[in-house]
Amino acid sequence: MTTETRRKDPAKPLTPKGRATRRRIVAAAAQLMYERGLTEATLEDVRAAAGVSGSQIYHYFADKQALLLAVIEFQTEAVLEMQAPHFTRLDTMAGLRGWRDALVEYQRRLQCRGGCPIGTLGTEVAENNPEARLAVASGFLRWESAIREGLTAMHARGELDADPDDLALATLAALQGGLLLTQIQREVRPLEVALDAMLDHIARVRVSP
Repeated sequence: MTTETRRKDPAKPLTPKGRATRRRIVAAAAQLMYERGLTEATLEDVRAAAGVSGSQIYHYFADKQALLLAVIEFQTEAVLEMQAPHFTRLDTMAGLRGWRDALVEYQRRLQCRGGCPIGTLGTEVAENNPEARLAVASGFLRWESAIREGLTAMHARGELDADPDDLALATLAALQGGLLLTQIQREVRPLEVALDAMLDHIARVRVSP
């Protein structure tokens, strides 16, 4: 594929049909990278899975790196969107535990396979792709921020005697570690234990009204 066939004006607004085609390519790439890993998921595989031509892929993405960055954004949006209904309720212990239950149940439905889509990509790119690593880091910061908002609200009401920034980071770290062990052990207990330990800590530093 020559560079002349690649999209020359990536900032040009896409038509509805163009947006749908681009999204189909990204979704196919995300699924393949999730299932096979970044290295094994080739552009030819993406082309076949998305049902598009090679020229269509290069119309929207200059190279695999550009597609990878789009996949990271796609996975970040998917992960955050799934949890969005719970994020608005993380300013109470009941809301936090409801969020925990939803995460555990989701892993149970997946039979503990796949782990975290963002974390899986991060592991693959962390040591050899600085641009992609920063994109993954940005996704994690958005996730951490969503957790922090609820804890900050609790702190602002005088209900939390701890730094909400530290608690949000520790909660996300516990979640990621729990997801990894759940994936490896094929049981939800590691995720349950990790999140329960963190939420129990938050309950201990909570100030009764």
